[in-house]
Amino acid sequence: MNGVKGITTTSSIITISGRVDEVAPNTFVTDTISLALNPLDREAFVVYAVQSDISPPDLIAGTNTGVTLTLSTTSRTSTGGLNDSNVFHQHILQIRSDPVASVSFSQSGPDSASTALPYLAIIATDNFHANLQGFNNGAVNQGQFKVYGQRVRLEASQYAALVQSELLSI
Repeated sequence: MNGVKGITTTSSIITISGRVDEVAPNTFVTDTISLALNPLDREAFVVYAVQSDISPPDLIAGTNTGVTLTLSTTSRTSTGGLNDSNVFHQHILQIRSDPVASVSFSQSGPDSASTALPYLAIIATDNFHANLQGFNNGAVNQGQFKVYGQRVRLEASQYAALVQSELLSI
């Protein structure tokens, strides 16, 4: 990682793919994705880019519906949003409907690759979490994602600070 002090790469770029499915309509679900990091070597995972896709919400006349997928560095009890320090990716699909079925779609955050920043997130704990929830839907929803990143070794002070920060962001 050029220009970032105290970080030494220990692998080439890795792609981690996953999927999370609601078990019942409009039910929050989270899935843990293991990174198998070695804490004794102060190993972390640097996220460079994320891609995601989610199933579309149901069209129900006169009812607003939606689906939200987030990826977070720690476990959550809700999907959260980009305003939460442990969420590093958010994807939202919504259908806005009035009683005469006028519909508009809004989408937020499907691809988060960045060339202006050296990375999107650094995960110092052993895993990350995929969080999904629909609202006002009649059917279950699912989300898929790809996370592009690299294993790195951190200096002791950086590693300690990042682990503490992640664990306190719960």
